[in-house]
Amino acid sequence: MSRTTFGGTLAGMARTPEFVDVVVVGGGHNGLTAAAYLAEAGRSVVVLERTDVVGGAARSETAFPGYGAHVSTYAYLVSLMPDLIIDELGLDIELATRRISSYTPVGDRGILVDQGDRQRTDANLGVDASAWHRWYEAIGQLAKTLAPTLTEPLRSADDVRRLVADDIWTAVFERPIARTLRERFADDVVRGIVATDGLIGAFADLDDPGLLGNRCYLYHVVGRGTGRWDVPVGGMGRVSGEIARAATQRGATIKTDCEVTSIETDGQSATVRSADGRSFRCRQVLSGVAPAVLARLLGDAPDVPSPEGAQLKVNMLLHRLPRLRDTTVTAEQAFAGTFHVNESLSQIERAYAQARRGQIPDQPPCESYCHSLADPSILSEELRARGAQTMTMFGLHMPTRLFRDDPDGSRQRALEATIASLDSVLAEPLADCLLGPDTIEAVTPVDLEHKLAMPGGNIWHRDLQWPFAESTDEIGRWGVETQRANVYVCGAGARRGGGVSGIPGRNAAMAALEN
Repeated sequence: MSRTTFGGTLAGMARTPEFVDVVVVGGGHNGLTAAAYLAEAGRSVVVLERTDVVGGAARSETAFPGYGAHVSTYAYLVSLMPDLIIDELGLDIELATRRISSYTPVGDRGILVDQGDRQRTDANLGVDASAWHRWYEAIGQLAKTLAPTLTEPLRSADDVRRLVADDIWTAVFERPIARTLRERFADDVVRGIVATDGLIGAFADLDDPGLLGNRCYLYHVVGRGTGRWDVPVGGMGRVSGEIARAATQRGATIKTDCEVTSIETDGQSATVRSADGRSFRCRQVLSGVAPAVLARLLGDAPDVPSPEGAQLKVNMLLHRLPRLRDTTVTAEQAFAGTFHVNESLSQIERAYAQARRGQIPDQPPCESYCHSLADPSILSEELRARGAQTMTMFGLHMPTRLFRDDPDGSRQRALEATIASLDSVLAEPLADCLLGPDTIEAVTPVDLEHKLAMPGGNIWHRDLQWPFAESTDEIGRWGVETQRANVYVCGAGARRGGGVSGIPGRNAAMAALEN
């Protein structure tokens, strides 16, 4: 009986191509999702991953050698992944709900949004309490209505508009989000708390009529039909690991340390080549890499502007949580949800203006949260016994352009500015709470570009698109198609891509199975 091999044993001998139905380029969580669905349908599938681990940006690592903390290095919360995908693939994933939505220090007091104590939340929100609940009730209805459409063929904009209340359609889909927030909320800090969902991963002016901030905001508030951001128990690597398990159990093959160097296709069949001399012949190719990378692999000119990331990611291991100025809340309450730092709308706008001029913001807006408060399983028994905690911080308006010329120096300056911003609202320096001098790391967009081959360090792979058809030829399609009939985008660069969701992976699999 003959069998497919990778070629001869002599050095330099050309390797015989391996024949499969589908090659998935990139072993991120979306590529793995696509592989699981296609293997379930009986297709032979191979996933080619450049690095030695799968998961892409949805992975966990022991970030600090010598310490037993399994940190979600890049992505860290789950909102967009539908129960549909979890159920269809039989994923053993536990998502812990955070009762505390957010805490925002304001002088010696703060705004605690506690989903289990509306009276306390209303007292903290003050004059904006009623407006806050009206807004989020409307956004909750939008999420409930829109989320199921993300795993269906694309609807027209008119069809989606009929599902959405007129005032919310205008506020989210037609005019800059900052304008809406100024009209609906009196307090500049409350405006900023709402606004930050439009900025994670996007370098955007929230007053820009191009509405990039609105699209980013939408993807942050519609997930799972609730918009709630949950903690993946076991860390983000648990999520990707479960999807990888689902794919391999269904028959997919995953090859790590296998960097794709070219894709050749005539629209009917394709050859995918890797840096180690392997080649794979297939009928279809699914790409989990950014559209700019896919264009290079195909030998095309990119059809989108060069992507630019926008965030500084800081991972920390603390021997205890820092003390607060506000004596009405505990540190455990304050850091259990999103801890907003210098994120009033005017502070956000000032930081954007500085970054656009090429300056690291002097007081960066940032937000943090403590994964280990909701999920201590990511810590070793020793660290748990010592009361240690992990902390993650996202610095806003830290675009790629700030780090290109001097990656190491600018990373250090951005980290120092961000820590100083956090210190400005604490009762003690954060440095006093670090478990050790080496238990803090910062990741810039340039670092993401180098580590994950993510152009510009843009976590969305490209500017986000609306989750509906924007031209008549897209209606009824899946938002994953390319100019090549047998090449599909299954990563964050797809329409309805971005975030830890699996949605573009499932949608790409559905499109491939239809063809």
